[in-house]
Amino acid sequence: MAQHPSYVRLDAADNVVTATRHLDVGTVVEGITIKAPISSGHKVAAGAIPNGDEIRKYAQIIGYASRRIAPGDHVHTHNTEFRNTDMDYEFGTDLRPTDMVAEEARDTFMGYRRGNGRTGTRNFIAVVTSVNCSATAARRIADAFGPDELADFPNVDGVVAFVHGTGCGMQGDGDGFEALQRVMWGYARHPNHAGVLMVGLGCEMNQIDWLLEAYGLEHGPLFQTMNIQNVAGLQRTIDLGIERVRAMLPLANEATRTPCPASELMVALQCGGSDAWSGITANPALGHACDLLVAQGGTGVLAETPEIYGAEHLLTRRAASREIGERLVGLVRWWEDYTARNKGSMDNNPSPGNKKGGLTTILEKSLGAAAKGGTTPLAGVYKYAEQVTARGFTFMDSPGYDPASVTGQIASGCNLVCFTTGRGSAFGSKPAPTVKVATNSEMYARMKDDMDINAGDILTGKATVDQKGREIYKLFLEVASGATSKSEAQGLGDHEFVPWQIGAVM
Repeated sequence: MAQHPSYVRLDAADNVVTATRHLDVGTVVEGITIKAPISSGHKVAAGAIPNGDEIRKYAQIIGYASRRIAPGDHVHTHNTEFRNTDMDYEFGTDLRPTDMVAEEARDTFMGYRRGNGRTGTRNFIAVVTSVNCSATAARRIADAFGPDELADFPNVDGVVAFVHGTGCGMQGDGDGFEALQRVMWGYARHPNHAGVLMVGLGCEMNQIDWLLEAYGLEHGPLFQTMNIQNVAGLQRTIDLGIERVRAMLPLANEATRTPCPASELMVALQCGGSDAWSGITANPALGHACDLLVAQGGTGVLAETPEIYGAEHLLTRRAASREIGERLVGLVRWWEDYTARNKGSMDNNPSPGNKKGGLTTILEKSLGAAAKGGTTPLAGVYKYAEQVTARGFTFMDSPGYDPASVTGQIASGCNLVCFTTGRGSAFGSKPAPTVKVATNSEMYARMKDDMDINAGDILTGKATVDQKGREIYKLFLEVASGATSKSEAQGLGDHEFVPWQIGAVM
C-alpha cells in the first residue's frame, strides 16, 4: 500500500486510488486535478478508463467502466457496472507454511472444560425453541431468571432464550430443514452452554424427537425437552420450564474456569456495515489475528458466501486440497443459481450504507471481506451450521446477513465472534461473545461504547496491520477468559439468533 496525505494506492496495478479525506475540486492527486468533490473512502480514477474496460483495486477486477472515465473522475455506481465472475480456478497454488507454536509454548485462556472434551468461553443455560409457536414460552421462561434470581449462582452467565420465526410451514427434508436441525443441534451441544431446555409446540414440522434421534441426544439433568401440547398449555409449560431451569442452576454453577490452550478457541470471522476502509484496516488486521490463532492450533471460521464472490479464486489458491477448493467453488455456483432463480443478482450486496461508505460492487466488497481470513491454508469448507472439525482457517457457507451468518457460525462450534465494521454496528451475540473492530477513527470516536478496538490507527500511520492484529488476538484471549466485550456490556445477543430460512414457506 502506497500512502499519501490525501489518498492511498493499494497496488501499482490499480487504476483507482482511494481518498483518505474529503477532496475538494482542484485538489491534485498523482498529478491529476479533481473535477468534482470526492468523499473520504471513495475512489478516484488514476488515469483514463475507456468504456467497458476493467476497473482494478487490490490488483483485482472490481467492476467495468459503464462509460468513459476521465482521469480524476469519481469512480462509483454512476459509471461502474457489475458482471458475474468467470474464472479459471487454481487449487493449492498459494500454500504458505504456518509457523506453528510448539504445544508446550502455546498461549492460554481461562475457559470451561466440558465433559465431552470441548471448551467454552461462557457458561449459559439455553432455552431453545423448535418452532416460532413456542417462542413466547421460551422467552418467559428465560425472563424469570434476572440478576436477583442468579445472584446465588455466580458462575452462570445467564439464562437465554433462542427463538426464531420458522420451524413449520416448511418441507420435512432438504436444505432448509437440515440447516435448521443443524442449528438446533449446534446450540444444544454448544460448549458455552452448561444446560439446555428445548421447547416445542408439538405438531410442528421440526419435531424435537426427530432431532434427538438423528443426532443421538439423550435426556439428562442438564438436557431437557418439553412440548406445549403435551404439558397442556402455555402457562403450565412456562411454570414447568422455570422449574426445570431452576434445577439446572446449581449443576451449571459447579463449572469453573481453568487454564485452556488457545488452540481451543474457534473464532467466527465476521463483518457488517462495511466501508472502503474495511479491506484496508480492520479486515487485514483481523486476518493477521487469525494467522496468530492458527499458529496456536486454533480455528478461524470465515463465512458469508455472497461476500467472498469475486475473491473466491484467492481462497481456492490457498486450499489444502483440490477437494476443499472445489467444495468452495460449488458453494459459489449454488449461490449464482439461487439468486438467478429468485430473480436476484449477486451484486444486490453491497447495501446502500456500504455504497455511501465508498464500496461500489460486491466484487470490491468481497476482496476486502476475504482479508479477514489471513494468509494460512484453507483447511476445510462446511455447510451452514455444520460442525467444524478441522483446525486452522476454514469456511462455512452462509448468507451475508450478519445475524443469520453468525447464528450458523456459533452452531458450527465458534466460541468467540470478531466483527469488523466501518459504518458502525450494534451487533452482539450469545452464547459466544462478540468483539467489534472499527475500521476508521471517526466512527470509533462516535460509537466508542460499541467498539472494542480502533483499526483506524492503521490509516493514520499510528499502527501497522501486524500490530493491530496482535492487539485483536490478545483481546480474543481476554474476552475468552471472561472479560466483558462492549456488546456484552450493552446486553446484546438475546434477539440476534436468526437461523437461515432456505426454501419455500408453505
